[in-house]
Amino acid sequence: MIRFQNVYKLYPKNVAALNNLSTHILPGEFVSIVGQSGTGKTTMVKALIGEEKVDKGRIIVGGWDITNIGQREIPVLRRQIGVIFQDFKLLPKKTLFENVAFAMQVCGGHPKKIKKIIPHVMKIVGLETKADRYPQEVSGGEQQRTAIARALVHRPKILLADEPTGNLDSLNANEIIELLLRINKFGTTIILVTHNREIVNRLKRRVITLENGTIISDQSIGKYVL
Repeated sequence: MIRFQNVYKLYPKNVAALNNLSTHILPGEFVSIVGQSGTGKTTMVKALIGEEKVDKGRIIVGGWDITNIGQREIPVLRRQIGVIFQDFKLLPKKTLFENVAFAMQVCGGHPKKIKKIIPHVMKIVGLETKADRYPQEVSGGEQQRTAIARALVHRPKILLADEPTGNLDSLNANEIIELLLRINKFGTTIILVTHNREIVNRLKRRVITLENGTIISDQSIGKYVL
């Protein structure tokens, strides 16, 4: 599903954000990527969604070599990889329904298709009764669930969650992780980038640990070892 092959990314003054990084993530896996700040996690995420170009090596997603992906192809890639961020990135003047629908509208989705798909994804994330509310009228956990629904509208094969629980209390954080686990059961590959030791240890799933831009540990049933 995803393969990094001897990937390097250098920033000014020869700072190596990624340093000969190689890994392979299989379809349907749930993988946590951990590491201290500045170890390359964010760069790895940006390279995977085409936001950063690497200096050397190859990145392959579903058989597609995206190493030198062009700007016109990035929207196609983003429809295969749903992305969830720490800060939700919801539009405050749109309802939860409208926020999720917007992800389809900007890609030219037909109104009939939007009306059919949005209620379905809102039900998956447990927000079918709150679809007409605005972001400021719901909890942080519900805002993050809206962001997950938005990431699901294109039925991505991969869901990339970049610190999705960073702004949430422990109760809401656990609910988000349980939701990601349910989505993973549908066959979606989940990549969780996190600093949350408790969540990683409880998951008992594969854990990739980064340090200085390279992988220092890759455990099939891992723990947060830093």
